[in-house]
Amino acid sequence: MAKECNSTTCSKESCEGCPSKNKNSFLAEMNAYSNVRHVIGVVSGKGGVGKSMITASLANQMAKRGFRVGILDADITGPSIPKMYGIKGPASADSNGILPMLAENDIKIMSINLLLPNEEEPVIWRGPVVSNMVKQFWSDVIWGELDYLFVDMPPGTGDVPLTVFQSLPIQGIFIVTSPQELVKMIVAKAHKMAQMMNIPVLGVVENYSYLQCPDCGKKISVFGESHVEEAAAQFSIPVVGKVPIDPAYAAAADAGAFHTVDNTFVEAALEKLPR
Repeated sequence: MAKECNSTTCSKESCEGCPSKNKNSFLAEMNAYSNVRHVIGVVSGKGGVGKSMITASLANQMAKRGFRVGILDADITGPSIPKMYGIKGPASADSNGILPMLAENDIKIMSINLLLPNEEEPVIWRGPVVSNMVKQFWSDVIWGELDYLFVDMPPGTGDVPLTVFQSLPIQGIFIVTSPQELVKMIVAKAHKMAQMMNIPVLGVVENYSYLQCPDCGKKISVFGESHVEEAAAQFSIPVVGKVPIDPAYAAAADAGAFHTVDNTFVEAALEKLPR
C-alpha cells in the first residue's frame, strides 16, 4: 500500500510515486530558503471594501502576539500595502531569491511596488503576466521562517485570485465586505469560488460597519444597516469582525504608519486561524 504524503515531513525524493503528489499539479514550489507554516487569503467579491486594511490589521495583531508574519501583496495592479507601512523599494535580491522588506513591527512584505523603479508607475500587464508575478512572489521570494503569510488578494474572481488559490497552499480565507445590500452577492461570489477550489472560508469581516460619534458615542450606519449576518448565515459562515469607520486608521495608512494600528475589532478572526 502506497504511503500517503505528509507535506510537513516528505522530501521531494520521498514523494515520488506518492498518490497525493499530483492532487494539485498547479501548486507552485516554495522558495528553498522559506518555511511558511500557514498561508491565509483575504478576499472580496468586489473592490472598495478595505480589504488591504483588514489584511494589514490581521497581520499587525498576529505580530503583536509574537508570531512571525508576512504579507504577500497579490493585488498587482492596485498595490497599497507598502504605502500603508511606509516602505519603499527597491527590494534587494541575491543568488537565492528576492528579499522581502521589513515593516517597523517586523512584518515581512513583498509587493510589486517594491520592485518597480517608481511606485506610481502603473502596471499595465495582461492577466497571464500578472498571474505569473504572483507565483514568483511565492517561489522566488525568500520568506524565511514565517508562522503566517497573509495574502492580500485582488477583488473579484478573475485570473489572479484563481492563480493564488491554485498555486499557493492556501489553508483558509477571510471574506471582507461592507454593510450594504450588495453584501449577499459579494459573499456569494467569494464563497462559491473558495468552495470550487476546496478552500475553507474561515469567516466574514464587515468593514466600514458603522461610525461612532466621538461626542455621544452613538453608532451611525453610514452605509446603511448591516446585512452581513443574514448573508453569512446563508452559507453557514461565521461573522468574525465588524470594523467601524475610524479616521485614525486612514490617517495611519496615509502616513505610512499602519504598523502603529491596533485594530482589536478583528480579534475574533484571529481565533479562526489554524495553529
